[in-house]
Amino acid sequence: MRHNTDDHRHVLLSGVPLLDVRSPVEFAKGTFAAATNHPLMSDDERHRVGLCYKQRGQAAAIELGHQLVSGPLKAERLAAWADFARAHPEGYLYCFRGGLRSQTVQRWLREEAGIDYPLVLGGYKALRTCITQTLERLSQHATWWVLGGMTGTGKTEVIAQVEAAIDLEGLAHHRGSSFGWRALPQPTPIDFENTLGTELLRREAQGQSAWLVEDESRCIGQCALPQPLYQRMQASPVIWLEAPFEERVDRILHQYVTSQCQEHVALHGADDGFARFAQGLLQSLHNIRKRLGLERHARLQVVLQAALDEQSRSGDTGLHRVWIEGLLREYYDPMYAYQQQQKASRIVFRGDHDAVLAHIRQQLGTA
Repeated sequence: MRHNTDDHRHVLLSGVPLLDVRSPVEFAKGTFAAATNHPLMSDDERHRVGLCYKQRGQAAAIELGHQLVSGPLKAERLAAWADFARAHPEGYLYCFRGGLRSQTVQRWLREEAGIDYPLVLGGYKALRTCITQTLERLSQHATWWVLGGMTGTGKTEVIAQVEAAIDLEGLAHHRGSSFGWRALPQPTPIDFENTLGTELLRREAQGQSAWLVEDESRCIGQCALPQPLYQRMQASPVIWLEAPFEERVDRILHQYVTSQCQEHVALHGADDGFARFAQGLLQSLHNIRKRLGLERHARLQVVLQAALDEQSRSGDTGLHRVWIEGLLREYYDPMYAYQQQQKASRIVFRGDHDAVLAHIRQQLGTA
């Protein structure tokens, strides 16, 4: 017989399958990659039990819960839990705090299906605490390097070539800028934080103590960097990546136009996919109109629309270079130049792709 566990670090590191019996709305707000949701109660049932608890106390709430989850409904849910337990005999189950819900599911599995299935003591909240403590501890005590550079210099490509790097944009499923959205949705902010914390925990267990991350704003799309990590990044040494202007334009054209369009078409089909892609570009430009200035926004919007029309008609993406060049010269480059001045005292190395990669590998000792 396997016992309940309070080794939350092991649960996260091992990637062991997890049976999450919280309600669907709780699961949707935040979970872990190894978890599957088979709730004890639906959202409505949980809401009704919660009201009963406030109005009539715990005993009445428990009685109502047993009334709501009974008969064929209980049998259906019990079958799902039993199927999960048999398919994943090494797993654990949990609710929010490791209290009544997970204990009820555990008892029903044992009494009615003959399955002893252990709990994560403290539940989801304890696992989250382990994540937040890991993020805070490593933010404070590990060594961090930050890779900076103008838009389009290829920072993500360098990150992908460094074993000790953490791809924050990859975890957030967003390229970081106003135009950085992807065809598939981002994870929830809590899921992003859980995945990041688990990845750091895994790397630490393998002996890593120094980390490289790309210079990011506090938010990567809808995903906010944990405050301790963001603060540490603002005080860490910066390696500045440089690239020629035309190379940067080419890279942005590929990432934000060619690749972005291909993602949408693959997911939604040719017509709908292109329409979503085009609307996304126009909306991204609209989102920064106040910072651009209305006149500049209107001018770039005309150029962007003409480029989209030509791309739709012939497949030629060349006209997109015009608004990309304008956006770089008139918006992104001045902004990044100011940020570079603010970070000047922390910039310890500058160079092109090869020079920066060699410097990073020397500093971090990675291949």
